[in-house]
Amino acid sequence: MAKQNIFILGIESSCDDTSAAIIQNGTVLSNVVASQKIHEAYGGVVPELASRAHQQNIVPVVDQALKKAGVTKNQLSAIAFTRGPGLMGSLLVGTSFAKSLAYGLNIPLIDVNHMQAHILAHFIEETDFKKPPFPFLAMTISGGHTQIVKVDNYFDMTVIGETIDDAVGEAYDKSGKILGLGYPAGPEIDKRAQLGNPKAFQFTKPRVDGLNFSFSGLKTAILYFVQKQTKANPKFIEDNLNDICASIQYTIIGILIDKLKKATKETGIKHIAIGGGVSANSGIRKALKDGEQKFGWTTYIPKFEYTTDNAAMIAIVGYLKFLEDDFAEQDVMASARLKI
Repeated sequence: MAKQNIFILGIESSCDDTSAAIIQNGTVLSNVVASQKIHEAYGGVVPELASRAHQQNIVPVVDQALKKAGVTKNQLSAIAFTRGPGLMGSLLVGTSFAKSLAYGLNIPLIDVNHMQAHILAHFIEETDFKKPPFPFLAMTISGGHTQIVKVDNYFDMTVIGETIDDAVGEAYDKSGKILGLGYPAGPEIDKRAQLGNPKAFQFTKPRVDGLNFSFSGLKTAILYFVQKQTKANPKFIEDNLNDICASIQYTIIGILIDKLKKATKETGIKHIAIGGGVSANSGIRKALKDGEQKFGWTTYIPKFEYTTDNAAMIAIVGYLKFLEDDFAEQDVMASARLKI
């Protein structure tokens, strides 16, 4: 007989967003995210500032998540938290808080792998959103990660391709820095790319064996290209910004789609799910949808709010682990480099 009314509090603090969510039997009741604007001035996340902000935000964010859900802390069945990967200082805040609260309430503690959570966000109960069937391929793309994962079951995952240097989100942010755009640059490049010509400028795609990725060479090529052009025309960026953004995005999407095509050919799996912050990119979403027509794929794209770092994805993993009585001990430690 199914267990009734399982309430999971999810806590996410892997980078610069403090988030708390309540899930009831797989359905999201609240998903609160406090973003840290302070990093914009530095053009990237400053770990020390991030961990301090988490300390300030975590109590009000959890309080708000409970209030929005209409749930008291005494109704909670378990507390799920991000154990890693991520910034160590940030992870420690969420881990310590989750351990203390679970201990105080005498309820189970559930540790969650952040990268698994991006994939399992697809299993949040949502109307009009279909769930991928097992086995499927998941492409997780974010500021810190670029991976292709073969998913045979909720907790049976194999990384079959990953970046050997920079992640795709870094390629966006570093390209944006070169072009004088703010941080994070991904959304701005995406917006401008829609107004530009994707074939205005050609950038060479890096050649990497197998299903692995590399973005550092592309980033360097963009830097040298912009330096050369601005030497000849100091207003080159200003005159061609939309076209440059469109060309960069076209190249990045080409790299991702080429690897997915190779992965589907090698595995024979044509169900493809995406996750991670960069999966909010409109160009990538369109390319995946186009793949349904061109390559016979079935694609699964999560609801926008479950793409970036959020606690709902942590809570759904907590719920799935709760059903299997898969709990953590109080001596569980945060891990900055946790593998799937």
